[in-house]
Amino acid sequence: MVDLNVEMTELWSALGAPPAGRPHVIQFVSARRGEGTSTVAREFARFASRRAGRKTWLIDLDLNHPSQLAAIAAEANRFGPLGPPVAASPDGSAFFTVQPPTPRAEGGVWPDSKFLVGHSVGGPRLWIARFNREALRGRQQVHVIPSADYWRALRKHAEVIVVDSPAADRSQAATTVASHMDQTVLVVSADQPDVRQPALLRDALIAAGGQCAGMFFNKVSVQPPAFLKAILP
Repeated sequence: MVDLNVEMTELWSALGAPPAGRPHVIQFVSARRGEGTSTVAREFARFASRRAGRKTWLIDLDLNHPSQLAAIAAEANRFGPLGPPVAASPDGSAFFTVQPPTPRAEGGVWPDSKFLVGHSVGGPRLWIARFNREALRGRQQVHVIPSADYWRALRKHAEVIVVDSPAADRSQAATTVASHMDQTVLVVSADQPDVRQPALLRDALIAAGGQCAGMFFNKVSVQPPAFLKAILP
């Protein structure tokens, strides 16, 4: 069990609570795999669901290896039981495209949103959405797209939307959706002294229209060294 309650309290304060009537979309991403981004995003979503006035959604943006649902299910004593699967798109939009499309038996094709599955987590305040990769057939592939439609639609049904993006060293998903995020938090492992890659990722996110809120140093409770602060915006 990971207890990051103190760190999440500080992060919530640093990012600022969502203004009344303005849902907040916060992306978490790391430059390299293994930095603990999914854990940080999951814990922040859990914390936000207890502070926010309306629903909190946790979106697993890893389309190839979605892991958040299994991780939450493994800690049901902390997060609460998962609800039954439901449609996770409010209006039929999606943040990805499946190619080639899936044909319907009666003609036409299934919308991409049919691959997006949601579950309540421990009640009505926290929800998780994941891509149902098991539903792919044959040579179908899926890719994140830069459309704003899904994020715009989900804002009407949530106060905080937490986006867990796969590491930049294996996916461009974070930069693809960067312009639709209100803030992006870069997660850096505390035992990783080389911050050149996070700095390059920060620059790429800004170039893509994103807003970088700063870095979260995972697995550490002390202030980062002064030379690390110099690269923060």
